[in-house]
Amino acid sequence: MATTLAAAPSDRTHLGPMLIIGLLFFIFGFVTWLNGPLITFVKLAFQVEDVYAFLVPSAFYVSYLVFSLPASLILRRTGMKKGMALGLFVMAIGAVLFGQFVSWREFAGALTGLFVIGAGLSLLQTASNPYISILGPIDSAAQRIAFMGICNKVAGILAPLLIGTLVLNGIGDLDAKVKAADPTARELLLNEFAAKIHAPYLVMAGILALLAIWIARSSLPDIEATTANSTPVRAGAARTGILQVPHLWLGVLCLFLYVGVEVMAGDAIGTYGASFHLPLDQTKFFTAFTLSGMLIGYVVGLLLIPRFVSQQRYLAISAVLGVLFSIGAYLSRGYVSVGFVAALGFANAMMWPAIFPLAIKGLGSLTERGSALLIMAIAGGAVVPQLFVHLKQHVDFQLAFALLMVPCYLYILYYGLAGHRVGQHTDSLRPGL
Repeated sequence: MATTLAAAPSDRTHLGPMLIIGLLFFIFGFVTWLNGPLITFVKLAFQVEDVYAFLVPSAFYVSYLVFSLPASLILRRTGMKKGMALGLFVMAIGAVLFGQFVSWREFAGALTGLFVIGAGLSLLQTASNPYISILGPIDSAAQRIAFMGICNKVAGILAPLLIGTLVLNGIGDLDAKVKAADPTARELLLNEFAAKIHAPYLVMAGILALLAIWIARSSLPDIEATTANSTPVRAGAARTGILQVPHLWLGVLCLFLYVGVEVMAGDAIGTYGASFHLPLDQTKFFTAFTLSGMLIGYVVGLLLIPRFVSQQRYLAISAVLGVLFSIGAYLSRGYVSVGFVAALGFANAMMWPAIFPLAIKGLGSLTERGSALLIMAIAGGAVVPQLFVHLKQHVDFQLAFALLMVPCYLYILYYGLAGHRVGQHTDSLRPGL
């Protein structure tokens, strides 16, 4: 492994590494939040229904399930810094594949490209999330991750706006032309539309490759998790394996459900709005509204945590808001209902920043493995939206949305109130204010 720091750096050394990791969060935020408008894109470009269009987030997020544990093994050999660089290279390869296969209108190949992008992100996130969590005191990790979240969601706001302008501009008129055209003209229109995605993804691939080289050569230090994140987990018991940390496993389920509701509020909001027969030229931007709500939520979290409220207490508050906004979406219609879904961005904002450090707290030498399990839980972004598109074929789409979202938020509420303390040392059980 590369030269490491024996413990988390002092406050004076935080700024440089935080800015570098913040840039990485911006990059994978941009790539991740392209999935929402890409759902709209592939529905038209490949002429598929919602069930197939939602394979876009499924292919992307299921790669976390497949590659996160291998990523932890890679990181133990390479160190966190080189692992981040490798992740960026893999993402660059995936971007090239996606752009090329879409331009050929090969749906399976396009999904493969997204799967490879997700593989690179799984390595990048398996390294960067624990890195920023243990860069300083673990009890204030939510504040640092909130800063990362701001970088992530600024990119997420820009992503749908950029692809909406460069690729989806005039999609409503194009959809009408495609429906009215004869088969030959339809194929020409769709081929021309699909080809628009090629150049942006090639540019993205080039930027990712250059960033990988820069990260590999940067002065970003490796942090040794064994000493930087080592506290008692169970009173009177030696920790010999990952199975002995129940708060981690409860956190894995919590993160699985959280990513599911985050993707529902961010990526599925366009489909949700289209179900009210709102214009495609408007629904293509709805993801940006959700991410704007998340950005506001991160700013509020930065101001409040940990000075006025603990990260676990704020997680519980956020979960309650999630329940209320989900019910509000069910009880309203049209733009008001979409507004409640977008407001879930505010409720969701501080969930990842709180869940991740709570789940890896005290893991010591098991930090990389615990982080890998948590990154695997990002597969919730593949499962929950798929449940939604299948369920809404049998019940009203608003009811399907509520039936999925409310139970997820209730479990997140449990983890914020009690689940994060299960199996921990009694000294860690003092509730925050």
